[in-house]
Amino acid sequence: MNVVENILRLEHKETVRLDPDRLSGLCRQLGDKNALDVLCRTVEELAVRLSNCERHWRQRDWEALRKCSKSLVAIADQIGMTALARVAGDVTGAVDAGDAVAAGATLGRLIRVGERSLTAIWDQQDLSV
Repeated sequence: MNVVENILRLEHKETVRLDPDRLSGLCRQLGDKNALDVLCRTVEELAVRLSNCERHWRQRDWEALRKCSKSLVAIADQIGMTALARVAGDVTGAVDAGDAVAAGATLGRLIRVGERSLTAIWDQQDLSV
């Protein structure tokens, strides 16, 4: 009888990257109040699109998943969420390559990075908005 003595648990901890210059530029360009409004709407839209990407994956709607992940690239880049934009681009690339396994793996990562990015944007102590 084999007894497993050491069980490892893998924890996925994703590093997120926020570009503070992008947020500062948004504040300079729009003013603090308008920048905060844009930021709030953008964060809400990102959350909706992340959920939509997951739904498209479950439905195996590759065209919709590609379109949704590609839109995440532009939206995340707009407010300086560089890691989220990069991983969303990876999902798009996996769909373009027709690699369902890679698309699923990168989508899982996209969800993790997305959740951490959305949290990080609010945890910033020095947003100056």
